[in-house]
Amino acid sequence: MLRGAAAAARRCGLGLGPGSGRGQAGARRCSGAARRRQWARPAGHDSGIVAYNSRSQSKEPLVLGTEGVATWYSCGPTVYDHAHLGHACSYVRFDIIRRIMTRFFGIEVIMVMGITDIDDKIIKRASEMNISPVALARIYEEDFKQDMAALKVLPPTVYMRVTDNIPQIISFIKTIISSGQAYATSQVDSDKRHGKDFALWKAAKPQELSWNSPWGKGRPGWHIECSTISSAVFGKQLDIHTGGIDLAFPHHENEIAQCEVYHQCEQWGNYFLHSGHLHVKGSQEKMSKSLKNYITIKDFLKKCSSDQFRMFCLRGRYSSAVEFSDESMEDAKNLLQAISSFIRDANAYIKGQLVCDPVREDILWERLANTKVTVKAAFADDFDTSRAVAAIMDLIHHGNRQLKAVTKDAGSPRSSVVYGSIISYIEGFFNALGMSFGERQVPVGGDKSAVLSSVIEELVRFRTKIRHYALALPEAADAVPGEGVAGAKEPKQEQKEKRKQLMQERKPLLEACDSLRRDLAAFGIHIKDRAAVSTWETVEGGQTEKQTEKKS
Repeated sequence: MLRGAAAAARRCGLGLGPGSGRGQAGARRCSGAARRRQWARPAGHDSGIVAYNSRSQSKEPLVLGTEGVATWYSCGPTVYDHAHLGHACSYVRFDIIRRIMTRFFGIEVIMVMGITDIDDKIIKRASEMNISPVALARIYEEDFKQDMAALKVLPPTVYMRVTDNIPQIISFIKTIISSGQAYATSQVDSDKRHGKDFALWKAAKPQELSWNSPWGKGRPGWHIECSTISSAVFGKQLDIHTGGIDLAFPHHENEIAQCEVYHQCEQWGNYFLHSGHLHVKGSQEKMSKSLKNYITIKDFLKKCSSDQFRMFCLRGRYSSAVEFSDESMEDAKNLLQAISSFIRDANAYIKGQLVCDPVREDILWERLANTKVTVKAAFADDFDTSRAVAAIMDLIHHGNRQLKAVTKDAGSPRSSVVYGSIISYIEGFFNALGMSFGERQVPVGGDKSAVLSSVIEELVRFRTKIRHYALALPEAADAVPGEGVAGAKEPKQEQKEKRKQLMQERKPLLEACDSLRRDLAAFGIHIKDRAAVSTWETVEGGQTEKQTEKKS
């Protein structure tokens, strides 16, 4: 982790290794004497947000260099294989934070993401696949971008590849050398002046992809990449730097060392935000390729939706470790279903399809106002999404309490406006965070979902007409129409018999309606029969209803 002022002298281990040991300029390293300084609040504009800053190891007011604008560097992927849920968890969490800053605090975010498209893993994998490292990196870079789009992660303002910035990296290293903070070696470890010194430029091995430099053919070390790319765009003024907690040390520690030497500044990177690991249930180990305990994003999205994973992320602190399991995903699904169900019921109430007792509007207006305050306060407190979602669910709970259906309409005025405002706020809240609760959400892929939605709509409408016809039995006085006075005087017993006969004749229609409702429920389509019309919604997992429909 980033340490405080009491830490030992920070070493700028800015080396050019690992060296080949064959007489080449194998490593250039840094033995910096810069001492860790205590974090200082930067000059600028208070955003109204307090964030946990790994540099100070405490919550700090988020102060931006330019009012209403945040400069943000994000460590991106090393593109040698498919991304997994551990990666997804970090990127989705920071996407949520970015959206909170933009949509709830009006901050324009300028984000740069570095793409590591050359390193040992890429070279090794390319050799195994018998393709060039460049081709491999381009394949998995595009694969990563597709995964992020599928997860609804907003793209950065700009992606920047390491291989597109080799001249800038060489120039960056030259500046560090000229300051006396780096040195060359011919061996990897034996020539280190300090155990914490690290490689800036790695000498090329035979047949490896390499670039010419003043120190011979080679390629950049890991840490120098991000320092150069972020500095090329933002200079020495960087508001926010993000990445997984495993990058805090040594990667981010070394970035800071390099940049403060390069820019000759007291503090580079004012706020470092780190996301917690994603753990597999029953294990204290993070999900990772090296441990072979990972699930690729693509495989996950075959079973669950991006909204379900985003809800899973919203339920915990972004900086905390989180356990992934079938149970935790089921909890997320249930929350989404509860929200969707409330929105549909509230819409049905507004349309007059759901008849309820008079609503206490004053209570609901007060609850809505309090929820807005609570949500904004939660987001301002280190982006506390779990508290914000809890406030939304509490609002839904109180909204549901007053949506109790009654059998007869007493003619009471409907409180459509307050429910419309609640729906608008809830949908706006989740839309802002990258989720959607549309009027119709059919869990099918491809471009045919809108067509399927229309087909279901027509099917439900047809069923409603059949059901209403079957239930619309004539009253006793109207059982035999067109018979004049003689028919009106027909004995009541005979009228009852004819009514009973009609009920028996139409019973198969009602049974067919019930059967269709149950069959559709098995496919995740839940029909709700109301007083005037029937509505439908999708239910996760194709849950089959166990209770039969009541018949009048």
